Amino acid sequence: MQQKTLFEYAVIRVVPRVEREEFLNIGVIVYCAKQKFLQARYHLDEARLQSCHKDLDIDELKQHLCSFERICNADKDAGPIGKLDMASRFRWLTATRSTVLQTSKVHPGMTDDALATLERLFGQLVL
Repeated sequence: MQQKTLFEYAVIRVVPRVEREEFLNIGVIVYCAKQKFLQARYHLDEARLQSCHKDLDIDELKQHLCSFERICNADKDAGPIGKLDMASRFRWLTATRSTVLQTSKVHPGMTDDALATLERLFGQLVL
């Protein structure tokens, strides 16, 4: 049995009309330094999103979410943010912003399996 280590997570949210502060949870980002783990999981329910805001540009939202994935993975096409160390990439992804795509505050926890924790949080907070 592995020893439990500190992890951090944030919920990925779509805020269709920033001025109203209403949002839908669409994903989760989990970071665990000891396990060298940084991953995001998301699900777009397009019908639900468009029922909240019919003018929401789903294609643009998908592009931004793909950027989140590229940054988590440190892909070569992730730009300058993708070249940062894992902790800095997580901090950049979870920085406070007032855009259509936002994250919650960062929350800590303990885990012995970061991937299983990501899946559990995704199921609880998104699906």
